[in-house]
Amino acid sequence: MPGVRRIQKYWLSLGMLLAYGAGCLAIPGARAETLLLATTTSVQDSGLLDALLPPFTENTGIRVQTVAVGTGAALRMGAEGNADALLTHAPQAEKNLIASGAADQRVEIMENYFVLASPPQDPAQLHALTDVEEMLRRIVSEESAFVSRADDSGTHKKEIALFAAAGIDPAITWPRLTRTGSGMGLSLQIAGQKQAYILSDLGTFLAFQARTGLVPLTGPEASLRNVYSVLRVNPERFPRAHAAQATALIAYLQEPETRKKIADFGVDQFGRPLFRPLEMPSD
Repeated sequence: MPGVRRIQKYWLSLGMLLAYGAGCLAIPGARAETLLLATTTSVQDSGLLDALLPPFTENTGIRVQTVAVGTGAALRMGAEGNADALLTHAPQAEKNLIASGAADQRVEIMENYFVLASPPQDPAQLHALTDVEEMLRRIVSEESAFVSRADDSGTHKKEIALFAAAGIDPAITWPRLTRTGSGMGLSLQIAGQKQAYILSDLGTFLAFQARTGLVPLTGPEASLRNVYSVLRVNPERFPRAHAAQATALIAYLQEPETRKKIADFGVDQFGRPLFRPLEMPSD
């Protein structure tokens, strides 16, 4: 089933890209009103984009088409000039994209934390531990049920880094390890069904917690900090990129009113914000 889902996701994303390109070619002036945003699934699955993008379109007239494919795939789209802007959460990979010349602007917008989530019964008794690396070592040593996105997303990149820091080969496998190759929301639901541990971004974890029944094991630790940035695809490298529209989106995400929307998002439903806006350089 995960393979089928990946194929379905591929054709859906391809269809969106073809429709986007055809619209730009067939409708005079459409390029000036359309922006393709490649994004991590966490801001889509958490519902944040639904709160942020409609006001942007209303204020600017720029329609935003989103392709939520995970950070790794979104960055590859940027590297190939197949998007106008990127919203991702893998700082080093983003800086590498800037250094390559494929993107020419990167602004850190907001943050939350990654969370190691557990079934309520916590079969490996990880709640007694205080260090996430020690928790991962116990999961592996006891061969506990664990779900990995395994999709080169920002969360998957963080999982690989945490495994390596814990002295665990990220390529390790054991009978109760499930690699989904899917987005955060679906992976969380699979973890809930399998009563498995999983690493998640905080926003999507909270958005899906009622459906999964999973509980958090970790808090806001420095090692689990999760920073989201918006990048502009370089129009000098890719002349077809909608640079002005991407610049408008970047400016909008830094506006005080938008930052307040980010700060308030989730409070009514979860009693806490899902993301924290970062201070801008002029603050």
